[in-house]
Amino acid sequence: MKPLYMLIKEKIEADMHSGKLKSGIRLPSEIVLAAEFKVSRETVRSAIRLLEENGKVYVKHGVGTFVVNPLPKTPNSLEQLMSVTSMIKYAGLEDGEKREKIKLDKPTEEWRNLLQLKEDEEVIIHERIRTANDEPVVFSQNVIAESLVKKKMINQGSIGSLFDYLKKECNIDIARATTEIVVPLHTDRNCHKLLIHPETTVLLLKQLHYDHQNRPVLYSLDYFRNDVFTFTVNRTR
Repeated sequence: MKPLYMLIKEKIEADMHSGKLKSGIRLPSEIVLAAEFKVSRETVRSAIRLLEENGKVYVKHGVGTFVVNPLPKTPNSLEQLMSVTSMIKYAGLEDGEKREKIKLDKPTEEWRNLLQLKEDEEVIIHERIRTANDEPVVFSQNVIAESLVKKKMINQGSIGSLFDYLKKECNIDIARATTEIVVPLHTDRNCHKLLIHPETTVLLLKQLHYDHQNRPVLYSLDYFRNDVFTFTVNRTR
């Protein structure tokens, strides 16, 4: 179940998309919206804050909140959380995978802290190479608590989009992630899985994924071929 502020945000976005709320229109006040949605003003305020962060409204204090035309989003914009499968498909390439391994193991101290695991909890480590037009383009190492997915995942065949699998099979809906961008050392053995051309370079995204309750549920190390993928960040002041 999504939080109420997310449902309000999505309803306002739907009205923008349908044309009911056009650019330049001032939204109703917090009091009016709270009465309309039968929620508190703080819940409305949280929804408006998300819309503002996404560049879809402009809040002019003392005047009101106005609908604006959002900046165009590119599939490889880091503000937009996408699965590797979606990124490959958006690039117009044919998605495939070469399964490396999946196993049950003890977590490292870093993984235990990031995923807030109990002392005796184990993790499932899922590693695979993703291909585009039959060339390796991404290597992913995904770490998730065994208690969340059980051992069923170990015997699973081709998983496809991990986000979709977690949602359909484990009722885990990935909502957001924190991402650290790293240039891995040439001695990193995972880079070598992707260095198939002399000009190939690799970029590493270390990502901690959260569900809608802000629980850390998945830690991933995603190595991307930099001659295939580029990443952008929209910055404002």
